[in-house]
Amino acid sequence: MTDRDSCIALNMISGIGFVRFTALEKHFGSAGQAAGKSVRDYAGVPGISASVAEGLASADWQRMADAEKELADRTGVRILTLYDDAYPEILRQLYDPPLCLYVRGRLPRFPGRSLAIVGSRRMSRYGEGMTRAIAADAAAAGWCVVSGLAYGVDTVAHRTIVDCGGVTVAVLGGGLLHVHPQENVPLAQDIVRTDGAVVSEFPMDFPVSRTSFPRRNRIIAALTPGTLVVEAGVKSGALLTARAALEIGREVFAVPGQATNELARGCHQLIRDGAVLTECFEDISRQLDASYQPGLLPEEAFRDKAAVPYAPESVSDLDPVLAEVLKCIPGSGASVEELAEQTGMDTARLAAALMQLEFKFLIKRGADLLYRPER
Repeated sequence: MTDRDSCIALNMISGIGFVRFTALEKHFGSAGQAAGKSVRDYAGVPGISASVAEGLASADWQRMADAEKELADRTGVRILTLYDDAYPEILRQLYDPPLCLYVRGRLPRFPGRSLAIVGSRRMSRYGEGMTRAIAADAAAAGWCVVSGLAYGVDTVAHRTIVDCGGVTVAVLGGGLLHVHPQENVPLAQDIVRTDGAVVSEFPMDFPVSRTSFPRRNRIIAALTPGTLVVEAGVKSGALLTARAALEIGREVFAVPGQATNELARGCHQLIRDGAVLTECFEDISRQLDASYQPGLLPEEAFRDKAAVPYAPESVSDLDPVLAEVLKCIPGSGASVEELAEQTGMDTARLAAALMQLEFKFLIKRGADLLYRPER
């Protein structure tokens, strides 16, 4: 078994992170040679508990890796492992870098001219306005913006960059078959259309969970030289991203707000702790030693890049299950319930199929929650 396939398989086995991956690699000589051992063999590796050893021994590593690669290929996703040259070098600096990075779209070269923008899911109009203003100036200056595709500040940051013809990267808290929230699937499509990327360290079908978001946050912080927090309460997940940035030596920026606004207290705490008080994008670019002037890149350059059409994938190349679902979707639209009845599929499997079709730009979901053909 190759080291690369072993890396993909280990990323899918519960309880395995970079520390245990490294221990296995060191104990057996390579990741590939760690496959197919007994429970007793795995239990002898430092840091491997009895339950993890049983999981390693019972898993069919090659079958798992092959199935995952096939699923990724069918959905237009690249899997970058620690053994791949295209794996972002900046992530290797983490004490626990992701074993794999799943990428749909075009991943920019990091860190480059890039900025993470995060904040509250319940932003105020002021927070929305500040997010739009700073993100728009970042796009005008040719910076890539990284965020988490969540409601609120994340969504506004991504949408602003897309609308300005810039490049943005969304880091998910689940597998690429589980874009969360689902309402942002069209936004994720637009990010890919405009030369950005949607990425995750989790296997394709890994569900979103409360514990997966902190892991997502450290990748957002690691990809860029600076993280901006627009609005955040004192217990906001955005503060976890800021702390992750500080732990790895990145700059943290915070937008001040009204003293009586609960959503400003997290930002004020960050400023008291040394974050750069930020009123405009120039505060960020100056701190990161990057020259900036409003309108640094001509609008025509963005217009030309954004105008390149994204070609939907060929229906003839579809997986038979996806082709069957697509065939059942009329031009007038159909609900999930109607499609479940027509296809005989359970809701979870059908939802995954619909999401794959959306990412292939073959269907779209309207405001009425009905699915229709894209063309």
